[in-house]
Amino acid sequence: MDRKQITVQKNNEAHKRKIAVRNTAIIVICSILLILSFIISMNTGYTKMSPLDTLRTLFGGGTDKENLILFDFRLPRIVISMLIGAGLALSGCIIQGISGNALADPGLLGINSGAGLMVILYVLFFGAKSFFSVFTLPFLALTGAGAAAIIIYALSYKKGEGIAPMRLILTGVAVQAGISALTTVLVIKLDETQFDFVASWQAGSIWGSNWKFVIALIPWMLILIPYVMTKSRTLDVLTLGDEIAHGLGASVEKERRKLLGAAVALAASCVAVSGSISFVGLISPHLARRLVGPKHRVLLPVCAMVGAVLVSVADTIARVIVQPSEIPTGIMVAIIGAPYFLHLLAKNKE
Repeated sequence: MDRKQITVQKNNEAHKRKIAVRNTAIIVICSILLILSFIISMNTGYTKMSPLDTLRTLFGGGTDKENLILFDFRLPRIVISMLIGAGLALSGCIIQGISGNALADPGLLGINSGAGLMVILYVLFFGAKSFFSVFTLPFLALTGAGAAAIIIYALSYKKGEGIAPMRLILTGVAVQAGISALTTVLVIKLDETQFDFVASWQAGSIWGSNWKFVIALIPWMLILIPYVMTKSRTLDVLTLGDEIAHGLGASVEKERRKLLGAAVALAASCVAVSGSISFVGLISPHLARRLVGPKHRVLLPVCAMVGAVLVSVADTIARVIVQPSEIPTGIMVAIIGAPYFLHLLAKNKE
């Protein structure tokens, strides 16, 4: 090996170390932001609690009222919002990776609408406030989201070419429009109580804000998130295109179906608890990709943290901006996400 090759190799190693240090720093910063958003959210609400009151209550020294506010109202909602943010962000990152489309998102492609349709059907026939529904809704939402994903996948796939990115977007929009029309017909049949619930759910209100819903959602996250993390190299290969992925020995369609199933399950379980929150799966992967690049080994955890911070901050703002009332979290996320989506459309107009 001559001197020039040695120099190039040293430069490459130095560049890799620089990227590793930078990514580590970004992960630490995202972790700090996540902790800060958690702390700020704990101290924010209609009933004032100082940081010292919150700290004292956390360690068992609070009054009955302070314990009720912190442990029964605020903490479960904060945990739910962060889990939802991480789940929807990872779902969007997976869908963008396997489709090769930077504008793909479970909300825009009709997957969330499919989950929502099953939730509304359940509300129509059984109601949604029973303890049984807490654990039933994620499975029903998965059924609806899975059906929508199968339709979209089948219509977007072309033999010999795989999934066409533009066809995926158009098919998703068409499926979402059809599901929305059916949902509108069903909403007309709801009674007043059911209609109020569905209207709040469709606006993206985190209605499942107690510990029962945390318990119902956590198993999904504990199973799906580690599984997705183990597929980081597969996602890297799939983003290279079907031909290259086949050349590298990947079972492209088999792996794509597995990852799509994981993305659908993540989105469905979150939608069952949070209602219809769009743009999280679109914005978070883009922001994370700008911070750490396209390698999914680092991209996925950063994406999850960005999504958790985004929904947590949006939910905190939504709770306090018009006190004593509150804005649905989905509307606040849309206020943030819609301009960014238009920006992405402008960049990808070609």
